[in-house]
Amino acid sequence: MVLLEFAMAPHGQGESLSSSVARILDVIDKSGVPYQLTPMGTILEGEWDEVMGVVTACFKALQTDCARVGMNLKVDYRAGMQSRLRSKIAKVEEHLGRKLKT
Repeated sequence: MVLLEFAMAPHGQGESLSSSVARILDVIDKSGVPYQLTPMGTILEGEWDEVMGVVTACFKALQTDCARVGMNLKVDYRAGMQSRLRSKIAKVEEHLGRKLKT
């Protein structure tokens, strides 16, 4: 199972990126892949081909009218583990004995 965190944005489209981010999030949300939106990117959870397919679809959605697209991508693979989007946070909270802001 893979946790994949990425941020993708066009270059040369002005200061605000919210309309491009909305286009990307539409692709992610419609994919059915579990995800968590953060202020600095989005985390996907699934099998390698599944999450990379979503990243590719996001890129293609921007590529249609963006001549330059930048992306940061981070991946954590762990065999057999599922629901890590929530369980990794829960484990840290267990150690602390309290809920964290997430």
